[in-house]
Amino acid sequence: MVESQPKFFIPDSINGVNFDVAAQIKMVWEVMKAPLIVPLLNLAVYISLAMALMLFMERVYMGIVIILVKLFWKKPHQRYKFEPLQDDEELGNSNYPVVLVQIPMFNEKEVYKVSIGAACNLSWPADRLVIQVLDDSTDPTVKQMVEMECQRWASKGINIVYQIRETRGGYKAGALKEGLKRNYVKHCEYVAIFDADFRPEPDFLRRSIPFLVGNPDIALVQARWRFVNSDECLLTRMQEMSLDYHFTVEQEVGSATHAFFGFNGTAGIWRIAAINEAGGWKDRTTVEDMDLAVRASLRGWKFLYLGDLQAKSELPSTLRAFRFQQHRWSCGPANLFRKMVMEIVRNKKVRFWKKVYVIYSFFFVRKIIAHMVTFFFYCVVIPLTILVPEVHVPIWGAVYIPSVITILNSVGTPRSIHLLFYWILFENVMSLHRTKATFIGLLEYGRANEWVVTEKLGDSVNNNKNKSGDAAKKNNAIKATPKKTRSKFVERLNLLELGFAAFLFVCGCYDYVHGKHNYFIYLFLQTLTFSIVGFGYVGTIV
Repeated sequence: MVESQPKFFIPDSINGVNFDVAAQIKMVWEVMKAPLIVPLLNLAVYISLAMALMLFMERVYMGIVIILVKLFWKKPHQRYKFEPLQDDEELGNSNYPVVLVQIPMFNEKEVYKVSIGAACNLSWPADRLVIQVLDDSTDPTVKQMVEMECQRWASKGINIVYQIRETRGGYKAGALKEGLKRNYVKHCEYVAIFDADFRPEPDFLRRSIPFLVGNPDIALVQARWRFVNSDECLLTRMQEMSLDYHFTVEQEVGSATHAFFGFNGTAGIWRIAAINEAGGWKDRTTVEDMDLAVRASLRGWKFLYLGDLQAKSELPSTLRAFRFQQHRWSCGPANLFRKMVMEIVRNKKVRFWKKVYVIYSFFFVRKIIAHMVTFFFYCVVIPLTILVPEVHVPIWGAVYIPSVITILNSVGTPRSIHLLFYWILFENVMSLHRTKATFIGLLEYGRANEWVVTEKLGDSVNNNKNKSGDAAKKNNAIKATPKKTRSKFVERLNLLELGFAAFLFVCGCYDYVHGKHNYFIYLFLQTLTFSIVGFGYVGTIV
């Protein structure tokens, strides 16, 4: 009888010489693919397609409504009572309500003069206007300059108050809340809020306040933003396209259909009684403006958006500033949704369809789904299906739906239609950052309450008279920031984006060699865009 011998796996070599690692990895891949990877990727495709359909239907709905609004809806002054305020020889200025103007600031060295000057030049009776500069600056030099500017305007007869706090508790929400507590504010009926880089036109109050005076159920009048530095570089052009859609479509539709939209935090006028009834400013999230708007809406207040009432402002022109801003704008709404969804559901003062609009359309689709489907579907799932050909993505989900969504998103900025393709690629890159921030907000983890003030370089102080002067200001602003020990090149690197660039490049090469759908064209272009952002150069492309 022959004794059986034990069998051992003997590698082809020792110490890694001639060891076929690739074959081993391929074998593990083939073993796991059928029972695990294919079903999971199929599930990811189905979930992504469902999210894409949700976003598609939302965009189509918004497009249909905005067309109806433009063609058939009455203008705001026809839908609401509007009577321009006139000077009265007998009553004097007493027929004008007392308006408070709040300008929150934090080390705004480059723009403080312009914002204060614009507020002081508002066409409104001087004895019915109170300008409140809420300065949370930590730089003593900046604080002194802002205070001197306030004193200069006060010497001209302007009722302007320089207000500081001992701490920055609550950040912007804390400053606005503290400002409303002052005794001289008690006789004010309305408050106009302008961030430090905003420049309202002189007739801003005369065109907006009458809506609040004539319609006691309106709590907020929101103006549109216009950007003085939108042509500065490719980064600002991309931002303009996204924000123009927000103002042209989203805000307009919300105002016309449900009299609700998210307050943009600036260039708006609030009825102080509505702020107080809603519970005042809260700093529980980084979107205190949206928080107040939702709470006021749940108490039955209406909002009005005026698209032809505009205020000039500045877009972030550095990638670092833009990333911080987008983190706050993505994390904050998700965190607020987590905190308020059940309060909205249980509310009895708001009709059912408005609840659906706020929960599903305003929060779930626009603030959560829009970021996630862009990143997961177009930057993760589709590239992975190239490596796993057993998983099929229908062409309507991979091509037709995103094409229609993109076309609908472009209606706000027709002058930039030639940049549409690059805008898609750039938005896909930023969706990585926004998705991460959204999860942080939903889970209330880590940087959920991080507040970094958006850097303002003051490029438009002189109305962009010459680009060389603007570049000099930008260099001075950069030099003014504390220097770090690391090199500037290392500071610019965004490793997460570079990692995804490498992943997409591998998928693109595989599709070029073995694929059937020619996705490699898109993947290589997306790789290039991820690389540009990863190396931090998008803000320098003009």
